[in-house]
Amino acid sequence: MNRCTAVALLPPPEHVLALSVPDRRPEAGHLLCELGEGHDGAHATMLWDEGGRRPGSAVWARWRAGQVRLLPLPWCAVRDPRDADAACGLFAGHPSGHDWEVTDPTDEAITRELARRHPHLFRR
Repeated sequence: MNRCTAVALLPPPEHVLALSVPDRRPEAGHLLCELGEGHDGAHATMLWDEGGRRPGSAVWARWRAGQVRLLPLPWCAVRDPRDADAACGLFAGHPSGHDWEVTDPTDEAITRELARRHPHLFRR
């Protein structure tokens, strides 16, 4: 399945704006949904891995109708059937397919073009 195409803007936190120089205000960042198209519920993208602080989880942005929430969510523990050492890169209980079932056509097109132009970088 293709990746969801939902996009949201995440404005900088108020405390960051308060500390910024007036003529150099931080801009909102864009979020791209990482779930498969047609998923149920809120859109989602991983912001950072909690690693040492909360092992086994990451902070995810979840949004619906312009409302964005940041949540620490545990990783999905399902293993990729093609690689027993790799687990799904989404959060536990995510809707739609696992990350190996979701393809990003734009990323694949860029990778094909780079491989065509620079084949030495893609040899295995």
